[in-house]
Amino acid sequence: MKQEKNILNFDGLYGDDYGRYSSEYIFLELIATRSQTFDWSIKPHIHTQLFQVFILQKGSLLFQEATKQQELHAPCIMLIPPTKLHGLVYTPNVEGYILTLSESIMEDIFKTSNPIWQTYEDIRILNSFEEEISFEQLLRILVNIEIELFRENPERFLMLRSYLTQFFIYLHRLNKQVEAQKGDSLMMIHFRKFQQNIKHSEYPKSIPEFADELNITPVHLNRICKAVAGKSAIELVHQNLIHEAQKYLLHTSYSISEIAYLLKFEYPNYFAKLFKKYVGTSPNEFRLQDRK
Repeated sequence: MKQEKNILNFDGLYGDDYGRYSSEYIFLELIATRSQTFDWSIKPHIHTQLFQVFILQKGSLLFQEATKQQELHAPCIMLIPPTKLHGLVYTPNVEGYILTLSESIMEDIFKTSNPIWQTYEDIRILNSFEEEISFEQLLRILVNIEIELFRENPERFLMLRSYLTQFFIYLHRLNKQVEAQKGDSLMMIHFRKFQQNIKHSEYPKSIPEFADELNITPVHLNRICKAVAGKSAIELVHQNLIHEAQKYLLHTSYSISEIAYLLKFEYPNYFAKLFKKYVGTSPNEFRLQDRK
């Protein structure tokens, strides 16, 4: 074991002071096997050249990274690349596995796949599983890894490589789904905020100004609006103005020019033209139709 600046650094598994790195290292153990030895508390540490996957089947744990900590509950999978600080405090009823393998094995399997490496370059926490890639399905692959790892079967390493490839590709796909869901959530947050800003803004205001309020580009704002509402950002702004105009036309006696002024249109004729484009009738015709 090496110690640098008070950070625990293990060449092998946690607590193994005599562990040595091997380029062909693969090991699978129950979480409880090692954790209960340390009273269910694993101090923050790193593995310089080992990649680890924690599969939590039952119970919960407090997971500590370099700058934050969070409570995680089963079912859950954590991916810990080499050199990433991590500490864990388990509940005694915890069940699950820890898969540990050398970084060189990962490099050998996925050396030509940059998207895979983007998934595994940082700590990932997966706790949302799909019907197509279920937690149980991943456990079945893990059992196959365990069988090949601890039995002397012919062509054992080739089979291990096959199962490991399948396992990590599934984890990669799950991570992409999580990222997509986060992207969708962020997109909806931006869209709802844009809708609020439209309603409470002083006009005239440009689309770049609206985009600045959301810390995104006008192009990104337009993409969000198209994806969510099927309309461009300026169409949604105009739509809101027309809705306001309809309220004035139906519930006040303001003239068309006065309504255009209240809505910050520089020219009443442009307001009338825009109104007809969205409603199909002129402002005056719209008012008269309602009063018939």
